[in-house]
Amino acid sequence: QVQLVESGGGSVQSGGSLRLSCEVSRLTYSRYCLGWFRRAPEKAREGVATIDDYGVASYGDSLKGRFTISQDVANNTLYLQMNSLKAEDTAIYYCAADSRPQRTGCWGRSMYANWGQGTRVTVSS
Repeated sequence: QVQLVESGGGSVQSGGSLRLSCEVSRLTYSRYCLGWFRRAPEKAREGVATIDDYGVASYGDSLKGRFTISQDVANNTLYLQMNSLKAEDTAIYYCAADSRPQRTGCWGRSMYANWGQGTRVTVSS
């Protein structure tokens, strides 16, 4: 079973930056999706960014340009660089992993088989 452990959350002022990390272990899928999701207080979970085994990245419309997803395959780590943070970015951020069917992308999927425990990000205005 895939294991995911997030880190890097914390408190930051508006306009600041944070980099989240997700240590991914036991990822044995030859084709996969890795994603960052977040759940803000009293809001539904939303997709933040995804990346596949080819390195193709996708982002939520309001986040592109501020957030960057990347993966260090050699070190089994997924990252989310968050810049120009806003108060509305306050949420618990989760990383997720699942296999990727052939000839499909990752964006738009909400059902992932494997999830981390989440890391809290608080942005103060």
